[in-house]
Amino acid sequence: MTTATQDTTKDLSRALIRLHARDNIVIARAPLALGQNVEVDGRVLRLRAQVPAGHKVAAEAIAAGTPVRKYDTVIGLAARAIAPGEHVHAHNLRFVEFEREPAFCTDVRPVDYVPEHARATFQGIVRADGRVGTRNYIGILSSVNCSATVIRKIAEWFTPERLAGFPNVDGVVAFQHSSGCGMSSPSLHFDVLRRTLAGYARHPNLAGVLVVGLGCERNQVADLVDSQALRDGEGGTLLRTLVMQETGGTRATIEAGVAAVREMLPRADAAVRQTVPASHIKVGLECGGSDGFSGITANPALGAAMDILVRHGGTAILSETPEIYGVEHMLTRRAVTPEVGQKLLDRIAWWKEYTRGHNGQFNGVVGPGNQQGGLANIFEKSLGSAMKGGTTPLQGVYEYAEPIDRAGFVFMDSPGYDPCAVTGQIASGANMILFTTGRGSMFGSKPAPTLKLSSNTPMFERLRDDMDINCGRVLDGELTVQQMGEEIFAHLLRAASGETTRSEALGLGDGEFVPWHLGIVS
Repeated sequence: MTTATQDTTKDLSRALIRLHARDNIVIARAPLALGQNVEVDGRVLRLRAQVPAGHKVAAEAIAAGTPVRKYDTVIGLAARAIAPGEHVHAHNLRFVEFEREPAFCTDVRPVDYVPEHARATFQGIVRADGRVGTRNYIGILSSVNCSATVIRKIAEWFTPERLAGFPNVDGVVAFQHSSGCGMSSPSLHFDVLRRTLAGYARHPNLAGVLVVGLGCERNQVADLVDSQALRDGEGGTLLRTLVMQETGGTRATIEAGVAAVREMLPRADAAVRQTVPASHIKVGLECGGSDGFSGITANPALGAAMDILVRHGGTAILSETPEIYGVEHMLTRRAVTPEVGQKLLDRIAWWKEYTRGHNGQFNGVVGPGNQQGGLANIFEKSLGSAMKGGTTPLQGVYEYAEPIDRAGFVFMDSPGYDPCAVTGQIASGANMILFTTGRGSMFGSKPAPTLKLSSNTPMFERLRDDMDINCGRVLDGELTVQQMGEEIFAHLLRAASGETTRSEALGLGDGEFVPWHLGIVS
């Protein structure tokens, strides 16, 4: 071998990432060419195909029917014999369901909590009942889609110019949705919708709430308020209601709604930020547009940040039940009790029945963007997705939009669809959202703001207007996962204190209120 060839081989040794010593695949750090020589464990492999960045390469011969392992976890079986240097993806990786031992509570590790006097702090908005917000909005909720346009028109009236006299108010936002009538009631869907609306009405990031209905819908405004025990002044939150058929129609309701919000503004503006401990931060963890690097950089770095938050007394909310399928045993092993672990398995069982016969993620199929980014099936995607939750004990499992009453790492059941999952997390009490992405997601949320974390530098550079934090620096060798986690935590504290996120600067979040639609439309 000539010196030039040796130098080339040395340069190429960084082309592949081995995640675990027992893996039989490695990850392409950058695009690799057919016939290119790459080094794996001191030996040279010749690439048998073009391999995009983030995709898998066989590190050794893999016999047909043999498990393919990533992070020492089975992500499928070889659909045929795979030679060393081959591209490993959906074309030669077979999705196979198999049982995993839940081993409840076996990986529970004590949390090294930071003493209260030494905990990190941020500038939060303290409500009358002690709840702490990170933003200060007035929200307008529709009981039914029939009042959606009216609440949008009310919110649009409050332009930045008209709000200029209320500098402590972050805005007036309308939460429109597509349901509220034409649905079975009582039903699970009906209960979830009302629970979601109530979660927003009580959210600490809202100083006041106006609920607007049509009048003949199934989700009657008065019944919504009574069934969810919503009260004006509860915790300091103002509550007003309007019914279009009683108020005089579209124009009259818009005028009445504007008047109601104008009446709330002075009291909402009285809110001021003050120093509070980080234990008041509740983070909804989300990922969308994941790629082959998400489970190497952004997701584990976010998990490291959440371990720090939990040590400081805060709460991290993992969701997207279809996107932990296949690795749920990693969470049940961290459950604080067998009952908590079993509740997670019960939600998995519910999803299996709910999605039976459908071509969705829970049955193995991931989206085109995930496929292009290097993720072959839901097991591989779940492996990265679960890492957002860090390593601390699983304290509780909650249903969609159910109020979260435990601190620490918890799980909330939800679909994997980003706006729907985040809507449930916010309704459950999340006052911040941290969102990882590999392909690029243009997502924002209100009233809880979203910070977006990129898994790779090229995407971060391409979408700088939308990305807040570049976790690709881990892949670039600039930071360790732990150092990246510390940087995420510091950024989280600044954003919770009022620093504008990229999605807020772009005005995102008004159209991302998507309650989970479970039932029939009739």
